[in-house]
Amino acid sequence: MPQMIFVNLPVKDLEASKSFWTKLGYSFNPQFTDENAACLVFSDTIFAMLLTEPYFKTFTAKEIADAATTSEALICLSADSREAVDALVDAALAAGGSLAGETQDMGFMYGRGFEDVDHHHWEVMWMDAEAAAQGG
Repeated sequence: MPQMIFVNLPVKDLEASKSFWTKLGYSFNPQFTDENAACLVFSDTIFAMLLTEPYFKTFTAKEIADAATTSEALICLSADSREAVDALVDAALAAGGSLAGETQDMGFMYGRGFEDVDHHHWEVMWMDAEAAAQGG
């Protein structure tokens, strides 16, 4: 079985977060979704567990970072093309997200970032692996 990743993120309004990601074309695994959590599916092996803040607090004694003012993590998603990068970030902005940083264009690699409705920072990157292997 391939290794899987489940990124757990606190959210203030679970329904608003689900609506945001649905507008970007993603779905949720109903087996792991209820009134406290939603399992956001990126691929067969990558998931984000969106947890209401009270539920998130049951897993840690630490304070929840305010992602609007504190960097907690930078989460990066790959894309199949420059156009796919732009399409996803533009959809995120249209769905209520905000731009995070400047566009990065290094020729062989292209990326843009956004913050979701809970201010979690997401980067979307495309890379020409062949060009990168030849030194960019």
